[in-house]
Parts: sequence; structure tokens; C-alpha cells
Amino acid sequence: MLRTVTIFCLMFFFTVAHASEKLILILDWYANPGHAPLFVAKDKGFFEEENLNLIFIGPSNPADPPKLVAAQKADIALTYQPQFLEQVDRGLPLIRIGTLVDRPLDVMAVLKNGPIKRIEDLKGKRVGYSTSSLNSTTLKTMLNHHQLTLKEVQQINVHYDLTQALLSKNVDAIIGVMRTFEVIQMELVNQPARIFYPEKNGLPAYSELIFVIHKNNAHDPRFKKFLAALKKGVNYLKEHPEETWLLFSKNHPELNDELNRRAWFASIPYFTLQPTAFDEPEWLHFAEFMHKNGLIKIIHPINRYAIDLTKE
Repeated sequence: MLRTVTIFCLMFFFTVAHASEKLILILDWYANPGHAPLFVAKDKGFFEEENLNLIFIGPSNPADPPKLVAAQKADIALTYQPQFLEQVDRGLPLIRIGTLVDRPLDVMAVLKNGPIKRIEDLKGKRVGYSTSSLNSTTLKTMLNHHQLTLKEVQQINVHYDLTQALLSKNVDAIIGVMRTFEVIQMELVNQPARIFYPEKNGLPAYSELIFVIHKNNAHDPRFKKFLAALKKGVNYLKEHPEETWLLFSKNHPELNDELNRRAWFASIPYFTLQPTAFDEPEWLHFAEFMHKNGLIKIIHPINRYAIDLTKE
């Protein structure tokens, strides 16, 4: 009897000691190919190898994830660098620990067979944008880069109906669509887009998608493990694009269509191979840009915005 109890206790201790640590990640939006390395890392067991039980949650509002992390109702949020800088400026206790996409994905788009061949052709035209404060600033920057001003175009807030607004010709151009998704969506309905890249037309470089945590939790060992598994996921994705798409589409049948298939492969080149690394001068330069354009009030030292956990 004593031997049986002893064995049971040892088994219980072993199970508890090796139980996976739960980690709650709030995505920036519903699951999609833009999150590919995360799903690859989960499906291939890379998080399990790091003793992590990663739970994905898609928000009902893309503005919610950082707020939930700031309130310590979630561990990690996937968000956008420009919005993150605004949130820090408003006092949210957040800090960046990793990057998924280290360059912009948003573009300005017009109909390829339409009259707009270059940005200068936008003079007197209608430009649709969403509710993001950065979209108007991006538009202003791109116009100024070509000796135009906001007063020389008509801005129309179409909220999240950007593509439809352009296809229905309610606007002549749209800004803030993803080069890896909406541009493909337009191709699939035989309305190809001509696109203009903000980073090639005056906008400083920034990271599209970053991981943020509560700044008081920076020394939590789970985050190093998370980033180590993510790196494995990125590498595996880039080495096995077709295999990983088939696995993702099998596990997410609601996304198994031509649009998401193309978006999967279009997104792969944009995922950074070094999720922990960040470019300090680039981050500060973009913060200066946002400050100059009235999007933030204060430029903080770089260690208030981001950390490299491999150096901690």
C-alpha cells in the first residue's frame, strides 16, 4: 500500500513539474495568413518543446489587445508599431518584446486600368481612408513627397470598406490596404490594383506587427521561450511553405480558399527571421516622425519602447 501511494505521489509530482505553462496571446485580428509563423509553431509543437501552452484569442476590436495586456488580462498582444507608440504616449504600461513583420505592409491603391498612373494624378481626386490616425498622416506624407498637399485631394472616411469603395468607384484611391491581402482580393475579381508604397514615397520605415507585454512582466521567463518557439516557426515556414499551408488550411477549413492561399505565400517574405531584434535608430526615427506630425506628444528613450530579451 505504501509503495502504491509513493508511486502515485511521484507520478503526480512529475506531472505537475512538467505541466505546460499557459500563455495567452491576443491577436490583432481574427486568425489569418498574416499570423502564419504562430500557427506553424503551434502545429509543429515548437511551443510544446518550450513547455508552453499557447492560447490564441482573436479580438472583436483590433484596438483591444494592447488594452487587455495593459490590464493584465492577457500575457501578449500582437499589435502595430504606430498604434503602440500612441498607446505608450497615452501612458499604457506596455513594452515591445518581439516582432513578427519588421516593415510596412500598408499601401495606397488605385485601379490599374484607371486614370491614376502616379501620385501626382491624385490632385483633385477622392481618397478613401479608414479610421486609423496614421492613414491621414501617411497620405499627407506621400502627397508632400510629390509636391501636393491634403487640401488638393478630397479625403473620405470609408471606415473598413476600403476595397469596396474603390471597386464601386466611390473613391479614386484608397490608403491603408494590405499588399498581402486586399491587393490579391482585387486581382481575384479581375480588378487589379496599381499600388504605391509609403516607404518609397516619404514615410519612414516601421514594423507592421509587433508583440507587446506589460512592462512590469519583462523578466517573465515564458517570453524568451515564446520567442524561441516563434523563431523556429518562422524558419520552418520559410523552408516548407506548401506543407505548412496544407496544414493550416486543414486546421482552419473556413480559410481554405484561393484568397487565403495566395495571401499565405505572399506574406512569407515579410516575416522576420530574428523576432527578438529591432533597429533602434529606425524606431527612434519613426517616433520623431510621429511627434513631428502630432501623433504623439513625447519621444521616449528607446528602452521605454522596446527590449531585446536575448540581452536581458
